[in-house]
Amino acid sequence: MSAVGAVFSCSRLRSCVWLLKPGMQKMSSLGLHTAARCAAKDYYEVLVLGGGAGGIAMSARMKRKVGAGNVAVVEPSKTHYYQPLWTLVGGGAKQLAASARPMESVIPKGVDWIKSQVTALDPDKNCVWLENDVKVSYKYLIIALGISLHYEKIKGLPEGFNHPKIGSNYSAQTVEKTWRALQDFKEGNAIFTFPNTPVKCAGAPQKIMYLSDAYLRKTGKRSKANIMFNTSLGVIFAVKKYADALLEVIKDRNLAVNYKRNLIEVRADKQEAVFENLDKPGETEVHQYEMLHVTPPMGPPAVLINSPVSDAGGWVDVDKETLQHKKYANVFGIGDCTNLPTSKTAAAVAAQSGVLDKTISLVMKNELPVKKYDGYTSCPLVTGYNKVILAEFDYNAQPLETFPIDQSKERTTMYHMKADMMPVLYWNALLK
Repeated sequence: MSAVGAVFSCSRLRSCVWLLKPGMQKMSSLGLHTAARCAAKDYYEVLVLGGGAGGIAMSARMKRKVGAGNVAVVEPSKTHYYQPLWTLVGGGAKQLAASARPMESVIPKGVDWIKSQVTALDPDKNCVWLENDVKVSYKYLIIALGISLHYEKIKGLPEGFNHPKIGSNYSAQTVEKTWRALQDFKEGNAIFTFPNTPVKCAGAPQKIMYLSDAYLRKTGKRSKANIMFNTSLGVIFAVKKYADALLEVIKDRNLAVNYKRNLIEVRADKQEAVFENLDKPGETEVHQYEMLHVTPPMGPPAVLINSPVSDAGGWVDVDKETLQHKKYANVFGIGDCTNLPTSKTAAAVAAQSGVLDKTISLVMKNELPVKKYDGYTSCPLVTGYNKVILAEFDYNAQPLETFPIDQSKERTTMYHMKADMMPVLYWNALLK
């Protein structure tokens, strides 16, 4: 059965419903900008901070609630990326251009686009401050600012990316370097890293390892490669069912996994990577590499650190079931910038958007939120150029699967869903 057939024959359809509802039935009436409508107002009924997946999805939903001209998105970037595709870009299976659209094209019609950076939040006065001391007030605020990458926290980066043999699938500027490093591989160590911080799409650091293994086998270079995954974690994956399956893949393909190893320095001129042993503070290891894939340390956006809306770690402090802020009843959070105890993925954002839509609807009516987010997230674990293990789970790291099959098995149908179907649903359903 094809991926599409498998998806639409399933009774629960969970991993697709989060993209399809309510987008498909509304698509024809929404339309897109042909010219972005820039804000000239200093007050909005709903103000959305961030133009990523969560911000755009919620701005579309809010416009339907409060009407055109009453919603604005604050976002400085000119380009919107579908970042889950970057795993396949780094592995040479997709082009970077396929993951990008002009921001103007994804802002929903009737929603104002404020092309600026948020510099401060003042929830006590129901306003935010933008660049050039511009103040914008709101009745309801949705924070969808995503997560920040910190390559600079690794000594030798980001300048090390000017050298060959090193790439990172987490940035539009470095993802194509991953593919070049893989193509140029001759012999030696191929090293893949996982940092000692929260990350978005926690499966991605090892997905590129599996693709690299497959590529090197296809090109006859695998016998000359020592492939290692150096992770700061103590397990390969947080959910045991999928961890067990991945460990079988790792064993079958002779991949080396080193736990509790954190990348702290890259000596790109010497092709050396330095790792600290988290079990033995102060102890370091130096590895030569022929290829290095770096997953950067990550953290909350700078504007959220020490903000009134954030917890001690800098993450937006929301109720994990309703996504409403714990202190400010008219403030809400979605996606990677929140302290929700689940994996930071596009699938999680999509599931959260439905719950948040219901939450805000009730808050607008002065009623208590009742819809509860169960922590659902999905991580299509790419294990080859035509294989995916589809991990789906909840807050308790328990499988929460869509299909009436064992999703811990590698499947070609799931690969096509990841590579071909989900991008279409993302652009044409979730964002609308």
